[in-house]
Amino acid sequence: MTKKIRKKRKISPVRRALRKKNLAKNFIIILLFVFSFLAVGYFFFDKEIKEIRIEKNDNILKEQKTYSNEEVMKEVLSNISLPKKQVLIDTIKKLDEKEEYEENLKKDIKDDIFKKVEEIEKNEPKKQSKEKQKDIETQEESTTEIKEEIIKEDSQKKEISTTITTKKDTYKHNLNDKPKLVIIIDDVVTKTQKEKILNIGYPITMSLLPPTKGHPNSAKIAQNLPLYMIHFPLQASSGFKNFEDNTLNITDSYEVIEKRVKQLREWYPKAIYTNNHTGSVFTENYKAMDNLFKALKKYNFIFVDSKTSVNSVAKELSVKYEIPYIVRDIFLDNDRNFVSIQNQLKSAVKIAKKQGYAIAIGHPYEITFKVLKESKHLLNDVEPIFINQLPYL
Repeated sequence: MTKKIRKKRKISPVRRALRKKNLAKNFIIILLFVFSFLAVGYFFFDKEIKEIRIEKNDNILKEQKTYSNEEVMKEVLSNISLPKKQVLIDTIKKLDEKEEYEENLKKDIKDDIFKKVEEIEKNEPKKQSKEKQKDIETQEESTTEIKEEIIKEDSQKKEISTTITTKKDTYKHNLNDKPKLVIIIDDVVTKTQKEKILNIGYPITMSLLPPTKGHPNSAKIAQNLPLYMIHFPLQASSGFKNFEDNTLNITDSYEVIEKRVKQLREWYPKAIYTNNHTGSVFTENYKAMDNLFKALKKYNFIFVDSKTSVNSVAKELSVKYEIPYIVRDIFLDNDRNFVSIQNQLKSAVKIAKKQGYAIAIGHPYEITFKVLKESKHLLNDVEPIFINQLPYL
């Protein structure tokens, strides 16, 4: 058989060019289709991922808890260990030992500490080891003992004020005698104030602040007065800001206090009586007041209690040092208006009629001078006197 030789078919250049063009066109179409598919897939896939993330975030937010300051504090306190509780208890003891705060402030701090200790105890896990349980019981006993000590201390103070008797307590007013009224004006520092007090028209006892850079002549104006007092600056509560120079503090030693009293004696050679300027903290502190009374006794002073604190220990120490106990009955001008001051003056007169005498304290305000000068008619049933003329002295 003869082989047939197939001749290769020749393609024209034009057809070859058209084929290449169709291939390129198809390739571009395929690419566009693939990219379109990927773009659509990515859009739906990304949207689904975002939804999953949002759902997850919502779940996280739901699980989270927002704490108030109070809840955070409780959370912290619940994790305090027993040894730290002891620190709270020791804090109370230190407060009692130092006595650096006013009674009301100390009470608030102690109550707050007790409250926190109780919160800690409530937040302690119920299941405790025997040793931990024993520690808790010891802690509770310690807290109870401290509470009892505080109650005992308060009751002792009340007992002291009621059991100690002085000439003031045993004095009986003779109804045939006219009741006596002592009016003291504190904070006197200028000659002008002195002249206004002298012009009121009846006996007023002036109490002069010791000299400082702000009022250097407050000792000189006392020279020609028949009787005057020294207004002795003593430590006030932490809220009081206008401290006088050389104010005595409860942390001062006897030597510091004695030196200050000696200085006052040199400035005021004729003075006998001194009352406290502020002093709500100082007059509550037994040790500080004991040092003060010891120095006052040495330099022949008599302490008049302005009674800026109901917990003043002046009465107890006046008995110890055999100094007459003298204490204020009324403040005249805490409220600086005419009617209020006049009403306080009327109250002082009532007290004088009841016990035979009364002591009222005012300040060198213009309104106070005006009331005292225009209220002489209110004093018809009492006799205004100086401090040294009190009937029980």
